Parts: sequence; structure tokens; C-alpha cells
Amino acid sequence: MTTSPAITLVQGDITEQHVDVVVNAANSSLLGGGGVDGAIHRRGGPEILEECRKLRASYYGKGLPTGQAVATTAGRLPARWVVHTVGPVHSATEDRSALLASCYRESLRVADGLGARTVAFPAISTGVYGWPMDDGARIAVETVRGAETSAVEEVRFVLFDARAYAAFAAQTE
Repeated sequence: MTTSPAITLVQGDITEQHVDVVVNAANSSLLGGGGVDGAIHRRGGPEILEECRKLRASYYGKGLPTGQAVATTAGRLPARWVVHTVGPVHSATEDRSALLASCYRESLRVADGLGARTVAFPAISTGVYGWPMDDGARIAVETVRGAETSAVEEVRFVLFDARAYAAFAAQTE
């Protein structure tokens, strides 16, 4: 049976979430970076980077394409897996909304395939990639509400600050 997962909001640190899957707003190299990506790699430890290097050496020699998702171990995180997805850089002249929605949809598809029941998402692309928070929240919530999963029961949006929390709360009222 497929259903849409329940949505919850948390203001806090995504690396501290006890869930089956933590979604990483990765860069295409899969080799770590700043923001959420850097925090997940630092807290998760070298096991995550090791699996990402193997993915780069085999399937993703040119990097993970924007809007796609792939799973690795969660290393030392209090989760079972990390699902890495590459969000689009916001553009004022090109509509990249479908790519941002694909990040959420593909991450849920991968998590569902793993049998994950709980998934924690950051606000993908709303940091250094410049996506406006209100629009990013709208796309995230609409996409998750429209997703049908067989295993995933809860999607937890883990939001770093009060501004992000307020933007997501406005979409879930």
C-alpha cells in the first residue's frame, strides 16, 4: 500500500536526528563541502566519504547530476543511511523548480527502496545555492505531500534557524 508520508518540522541540527535516512544537500562531487554537506561528512566520519569515493570511481565519474539521489552508509550519524542529492543553484532567469522538486522526490524514492520509515530533509538549495526560502519551502512541502511511498511513514524537515522553520510552518498549516 502506498501513502503520503506524515510531515513534521524540527528546528535544529540534522546531524543529530535519530532517523533511518538523513538527506544530504550535497554538491555534485559527493566529496563533502560546506553547509549541511560539510556537517554531515564531519559528523558522519570517513566511512561516508569512502563510499562516496567508490561511487565516483564507478557510477558517477562526472559527479551526481542535479536532481538525482544516491545512498551511502550514515557512518557515525544516528541514522542508518545518508541519501545524497544535488540541488539546483537558484536562477532569476531560468525556472529550475522541477530540479528542486526532483531532489525531494528522488530522495524519497531511494529511501523507500531502502525500506526507510523515517527521513530527515534539510531545506535543499536554500543556503549557498541561493534559493529563496519561502519558495524552497513551498516546493519541498508540495513535493513530499504529492509523493507516494510504501515504506516511508514520516518526513521530518530539519530547519537550521527560526526563519527557515517559519517558512516551512507557513506551508504546512
